Amino acid sequence: MTGSTPQIREITPDEFSLVWPIFQEVVAGGDVFAQTPETTFDEAMRFWTAAPTRAFVAERGGGVVGSYMLRPNQPGRGDHVANAGYIVSTAARNQGIARTLCEHSLKTATEAGFLAMQFNFVVATNENAVHLWTSCGFETVGRLPGAFRHARLGEVDVLVMYRRLERVAR
Repeated sequence: MTGSTPQIREITPDEFSLVWPIFQEVVAGGDVFAQTPETTFDEAMRFWTAAPTRAFVAERGGGVVGSYMLRPNQPGRGDHVANAGYIVSTAARNQGIARTLCEHSLKTATEAGFLAMQFNFVVATNENAVHLWTSCGFETVGRLPGAFRHARLGEVDVLVMYRRLERVAR
């Protein structure tokens, strides 16, 4: 069902096995996530689903094609800013899944009372992600020279990207 809009739903930690194959696939590339292929299932599950993190999956055609996690970027005085991470299966890339996940996460973050969203670690050579996040209203507010050890390119820059969220009347 290529091209159909996925259904997004929240998952619990005991459903992380739905996300695990995609997580492994993305991490194995060594080009966008700091985690390594040696990351265990339990480590990945805690990273993606442990409270206060909330996790969501995008389902299409009876299978999971992507996922995102949403959490406070920092505890305490920084918990009004959200942080999120996104993964899409290789087979479902370039089909609008990441945009759908991002839009859903922005709506969910706004509804949860967050006032902004910040991506702390966008690999600068991940041009598709940088373009997508920019088109979703994020701006680059910082650059960390050589902060990521890319599997093929060696040390590359990391971007910090930020976007304010609309306040929801309560």
